[in-house]
Amino acid sequence: MTDTTAPGTPGSRSAGAAGPGQACDTGQQPLAGIVVADFSRVLAGPLATMTLADLGARVIKVERPGAGDDTRQWGPPFTEHGSTYFASVNRSKESVALDLADPTGLAAARRLAERADVVIENFKPGTMARLGLAYEDLAPANPGLVYCSISGFGSARGAGLLGYDFIVQAVGGLMSITGHPGGEPTKAGVALVDVITGKDAVIGILAALTARTRTGRGDHLEVTLLTSLLGALANQAQAQLSVGIDPVPMGNRHPSIAPYETLQCADGLLAVAAGNDQQFARLAAALGLPALPGDPRFATNAARVNHREELIRELEAVLASAPSAHWAQVLTDVQVPAGQVNSIGAGIALAESLGLDPTIELGGGHPRQVRHPISWAAYRPARPMPPPELGAHTDAVLAWLDQGRPSETPLATAPPPATITATDER
Repeated sequence: MTDTTAPGTPGSRSAGAAGPGQACDTGQQPLAGIVVADFSRVLAGPLATMTLADLGARVIKVERPGAGDDTRQWGPPFTEHGSTYFASVNRSKESVALDLADPTGLAAARRLAERADVVIENFKPGTMARLGLAYEDLAPANPGLVYCSISGFGSARGAGLLGYDFIVQAVGGLMSITGHPGGEPTKAGVALVDVITGKDAVIGILAALTARTRTGRGDHLEVTLLTSLLGALANQAQAQLSVGIDPVPMGNRHPSIAPYETLQCADGLLAVAAGNDQQFARLAAALGLPALPGDPRFATNAARVNHREELIRELEAVLASAPSAHWAQVLTDVQVPAGQVNSIGAGIALAESLGLDPTIELGGGHPRQVRHPISWAAYRPARPMPPPELGAHTDAVLAWLDQGRPSETPLATAPPPATITATDER
């Protein structure tokens, strides 16, 4: 169902004055008119729904009264506006505080889901069914609904397992290939599995919305942290499936390409990625080692992988003569992919220097944020709004839900509420 609110009313993403918590749009956005009921928390689900909001959808985030999303309390760091973790994945949303253990709150949640184009949730499997908010409960009244369930390990034999990014990195194999040889298995420096899962959820939702234009019907999508991770292991997973050998941690080295790793310079590390013979030849010439490509040990990529240690000794003997910034420029000038190992701040500064405009301003004293990574030729992004205060839009959204509701149908018509426990949250 599309959002038919008038411009400027709560939830409108059309041109004109913005309603509370809504973006002010200068043109029709790709997902303009799409309503998303967001029952998710923490990272994967909220990242998915923020992405939909960035693309023009109206996202209504359902939160527990008095507490809200778990990440509102996650920190440090905090700013005067709250947790930076929460802020990172919740811009341009409306927040409604609904107690799903209360008949009135549950009825409002159901009404919202029946008005939505998309429902996304990451409760423990079975929780939404106990609440009467499962896809099967909602589809008869809303046959076009696209319903996305995110869990750690699925709704079958893994339904009872709690899904957290760190645990899935461990049991899914990512930690086994991350870190240095002989060292402790290491997690990625960001909740990468949650991020990948959120992006997978968006892909599925957009595909289902596209299919709906042909069929008129929605679908129930299931996305799990474990399967998203396995899909993202790409060549490493395929190597295991193809030859039955589990990859091992190699630090910053690539298992199938050399040199494709960090190399020691006079003052620190330089990342070098010579992905083909031509790039390797240019690398060797730039370092004053023109004979290397003709050496049988280094003539092909497979040979370089097999003689990696000898190759790295040759390269680092030259690189030690100057700092990493010098060599990064020298190699870049001859079209060899290379770069210093930057901090996050330096990475943002690099994107700015390249004209990529990586950040956006939210206004109201809120810190700037990393923008949605896609740039459009035909669309001008909607002005983002700060992450909402808990329950800031409850009254406005409930009033919107009452619009067009038959007067004889009480809002509090829903199955008896189920008890929600802490274990239902993930």
